[in-house]
Amino acid sequence: MNTQFKKGVLELIVLKAIVSDDLYGYQLVSRINEVIQVNEGTIYPLLKRLSNDRLLESYLKESTEGPPRKYYHITNLGLERYDALLSEWTDFSDNVNAYLKGVE
Repeated sequence: MNTQFKKGVLELIVLKAIVSDDLYGYQLVSRINEVIQVNEGTIYPLLKRLSNDRLLESYLKESTEGPPRKYYHITNLGLERYDALLSEWTDFSDNVNAYLKGVE
């Protein structure tokens, strides 16, 4: 997949993944890889930025398989951002798809 396409939609996909469930980093990467291929080196800086922007919060949770894991939770501000991005994406993709199909 085109790298620029990924960059443009990655924030939306990350927020979508966390809307329904709090996730730790590896879970998030695995979930996103079901849609588009990304590596951890791409996701963790984005998680840091989203946390700094107060769109996500993180907390530690004990794990039965090793050290505590850092989970990410979407904030109310993050939900607002998700809704705005989803609306923009829907309009954008509908217009592009209509144009590509030759629909006026």
